[in-house]
Amino acid sequence: MVQIYNRLETGATVPQVLVMKRDLALIGLAFLWLLPLGCPQQTAEDACSLHILVPGLKGEKGDSGDIGPPGPNGEPGIPCECSQLRKAIGEMDNQVTQLTTELKFIKNAVAGVRETDSKIYLLVKEEKRYVDAQLSCQGRGGTLGMPKDEAANGLMAAYIAQAGLARVFIGINDLDREGTFVYSDRSPMQTFNKWRSGEPNNAYDEEDCVEMVASGGWNDVACHVTMHFLCEFDKEHV
Repeated sequence: MVQIYNRLETGATVPQVLVMKRDLALIGLAFLWLLPLGCPQQTAEDACSLHILVPGLKGEKGDSGDIGPPGPNGEPGIPCECSQLRKAIGEMDNQVTQLTTELKFIKNAVAGVRETDSKIYLLVKEEKRYVDAQLSCQGRGGTLGMPKDEAANGLMAAYIAQAGLARVFIGINDLDREGTFVYSDRSPMQTFNKWRSGEPNNAYDEEDCVEMVASGGWNDVACHVTMHFLCEFDKEHV
């Protein structure tokens, strides 16, 4: 711009002056175009400046600030009615005990069964052959009664005596091998037995099944005879 004014002072011709005016106008337009939009009008001494923003280097993480004040208290919880709860549980335990006693009475008096901690015994007052008696117990979900210890044998004997019977089939036989008696679930007989004196004797070479008499003793008998029988059930399967 200084060169343009210098040319006017040194006597430049009119066409040259017009060219210089055009150049001056273009320079002014270019200057206005470079100004950022919305720049307020300022004086020549305080013209808008153009700033180019370049991201700086990432600074280090500052120290953690102080712990803030505690928040407001929450809503109060529901009070525990522990005494009432314990009382209710105690009443329920008493009811369960009473119902258990009543159920046992019903099973013993009405259904006519006997039970231990793990077994239930049912005396069936129907006269059947040994094989049919076994099938009858299996149809009920059990097997012929198997006295495998003194306690079970005593319970079964008392059951027979209370029913007024003289003898019943129990789950012992040597049908597979003569002289080798096994229980009806095919488990072998171990150390416990209650054979009566002189038994088993396999009289007439046909006594392959076993009966229990009211005193609790065992006797081998023919399988084709008919008599009442005792069924046994596992409580966990009933």
